Amino acid sequence: MIFAIIDNAFLSLASTAIPASAVVLLAATGAMLGERVGVLNLGQEGLIGLGAVYAVVAVQAWGVDSPWVALLIGMLAAALAGTIFAVAVVVFRANQVLSGLALALGGIGLSNQLGTGRNGTPISKLFTEVNPGGAFDNNEFLQAFFLHDPVVYLAYLVVPAILWFVLFRTRHGMNMRAVGENPAAADAVGVNVTAARLGYTILGAAISGAGGAYMVLTFTPTWSPDIARGRGWIALAVVIFAAWRPFRVVAGALLYGAMTSLGATAQARGWDLPFMSAIDLSFLLSMLPYLVTLVAILIPAGAATLGRRVRSTEAPAALAIPYSREER
Repeated sequence: MIFAIIDNAFLSLASTAIPASAVVLLAATGAMLGERVGVLNLGQEGLIGLGAVYAVVAVQAWGVDSPWVALLIGMLAAALAGTIFAVAVVVFRANQVLSGLALALGGIGLSNQLGTGRNGTPISKLFTEVNPGGAFDNNEFLQAFFLHDPVVYLAYLVVPAILWFVLFRTRHGMNMRAVGENPAAADAVGVNVTAARLGYTILGAAISGAGGAYMVLTFTPTWSPDIARGRGWIALAVVIFAAWRPFRVVAGALLYGAMTSLGATAQARGWDLPFMSAIDLSFLLSMLPYLVTLVAILIPAGAATLGRRVRSTEAPAALAIPYSREER
């Protein structure tokens, strides 16, 4: 009996955690791309909001019938904001931290303004689950882990695999990593540092915007102000936890999703602790994703203070450092 309860709770947790992680996963993937070439973009919160609100506007105001088109519109909106940010920090060498914070706050403000009057309105065009039938119809394990919409498959499998191959198995990827580590050396061998930083920052912003669009097109199919609710900041933490590697980003995002869905599962099943009230438990569970993410980041730092060097957690050497050929 007890094993059946645990098994059902685990499957419920898994089925919720995977889509819950997708928003953070896409935002973290976008942030990782920019950071790999030395651009620190703290504007993920704003990019998620812009991607979400433009997907909502596309469906509700522009009459877009396809969620794929709405997703693309959200990505283009975030890419446009990312282009402004990229030009500011790469071409004009503005402070990346301040520019990223401006993007975050500006994106949140603009998305809230564009979403005025749309609060709580359901989205009619949503992604649907990919159900091949057969064994999936009667197997709860397969349904929990594999019965999801196509964006989940793209975010968890296709995009990380492509990025891993490009970054670590191609000459282009080696050049891009060199731009993030030593842009002067990359420039000396003919790599266009400005183009690399511009291109990857804009692409990363588009992928982050896809996270926001996915949120309203599947996970929470309605608009609400401040829709990102900290997911952009969590995405930045996931990148650090993942040591700037695509598949580790997947693991970090899943950790966040598991902690988030733990609260939803606990509420749905009426879990309680004898020494805590229902309100205290709900408050604790709502904090859990952020606490676990913080601990995951602090572990390497703690290891370093004990004299244990964790090489795989080192950031790109030129991260957040502007580059100019004239000052080389």
